[in-house]
Amino acid sequence: MTLIKKIKDKKVNFEFNKEYIKVVTDKITSNDALFITNSFKEMHPADAADIIEHLSQNDRENLIKLNNFKIDPEVFIELNESVQSEIIKYLSSDAIVRILKNLESDDAIAILENVDEKDKNSILGALPPKDRFALLEGLSYPEDSAARIMQREFTAIPSNWSVGQTIDYLRENKDLPEQFLEIYIVDENFKPIGTVPSSKVLRTPRESKMSSIMEDSTFLVPVDMDREEVGHLFENYNLNSACVVDKNNKLVGMITSDDVLTVLKEEAEEDALRLAGVGDEEITDGVITKTKRRFNWLLLNLFTAFLATYCISLFGATIEQMVVLAFLMPIVASMGGNAGMQTLAVTVRTLATNDLTKNNFNQNILKEFNIGILNGIIFAIISSLIVQLWFEDVQLSLIISISMVLTMVVAGLFGILVPVTLKKMNIDPAIASSVFVTTITDVIGFVSFLGVGAYFL
Repeated sequence: MTLIKKIKDKKVNFEFNKEYIKVVTDKITSNDALFITNSFKEMHPADAADIIEHLSQNDRENLIKLNNFKIDPEVFIELNESVQSEIIKYLSSDAIVRILKNLESDDAIAILENVDEKDKNSILGALPPKDRFALLEGLSYPEDSAARIMQREFTAIPSNWSVGQTIDYLRENKDLPEQFLEIYIVDENFKPIGTVPSSKVLRTPRESKMSSIMEDSTFLVPVDMDREEVGHLFENYNLNSACVVDKNNKLVGMITSDDVLTVLKEEAEEDALRLAGVGDEEITDGVITKTKRRFNWLLLNLFTAFLATYCISLFGATIEQMVVLAFLMPIVASMGGNAGMQTLAVTVRTLATNDLTKNNFNQNILKEFNIGILNGIIFAIISSLIVQLWFEDVQLSLIISISMVLTMVVAGLFGILVPVTLKKMNIDPAIASSVFVTTITDVIGFVSFLGVGAYFL
């Protein structure tokens, strides 16, 4: 009952937002910045961001350029990356500086990444030295590293402090993060040696030493660790936060679960797009940009299609003897292609989550072989029955049955072998696998069907 109510409420809110978009559009036209500003203040930043995302590009530009309208930094950070990049073009350097000053370092770096290089230096120059140094340091690390998603605002105290000293410090220090779940305990070299949940501090007598209630730090994230590996670390050990250390194991930042959730979401979206051969395409990209990104893979598909056609041409005499083979040939190739893509999707996901290892690789190969045989037999029976009813030819039914089993088995095997091989060659399997698997299954489908046909004829 509660679930149904939540779904209904969500639907009502969505309808409200659709109506509200029209209201905001009218207020933009009438230059009523005060109404929009006050309305956005009354709603959650994510809801305000949702409204802005659903405006047309022209209306978004007019909104940002309205006199007396200043986009809230908390709203800005909730916008998706493509809309952020678009809006940054309409903002002055002073407006960008204002936004960066009011955000945590990890969010500020994410925004600064989308600023043109020619404007980046002037924006950094307008920031306080402490903030500028933190952002420059973060930008010096690789884009997919832990340093890019960590925040430099954290709570750390010496191991010899008492609980009372810690509580007084937390109350008096204004430079601490607004919210934190864990307090890091560091030694004299600022190396993390343990953590204490903030709730535990509140329940412990003031005279107790922090070292007596801390938990040993077992999860230290190097600044250059790949952010996808960080995501696996949080997922495997159910972490709320983890400290980030430099090459000398000194504490330099922390990563929280909400940062990791964003990373896992982005990685999943990225893999899905790459499997389709469209890369990091955004909805706001122009026609020319999208065409360029899709061209290379479509061109490769064209050549592989010619390869499959060449294989068919080798059996021209067989097709002439029994023209009906040309009618049925796409069925086998299509089934093999779909089976291969199913296995490929599962394999790419298991590689991304590190679930496919050397220990279970042979087991998974055997499993896919058995799945291919089982599916092949099932669909061979179904296909042969349909062909028999259609053409009343036992020989033709036998041909499609045998080729169906062969194709399904090969499709399953290559659906797992291709991405694993590419992974070993340090090639992203999400990018290149689909083209190779599709080509192999098409060729095998055509060759097996026509080859079996040639044998019987």
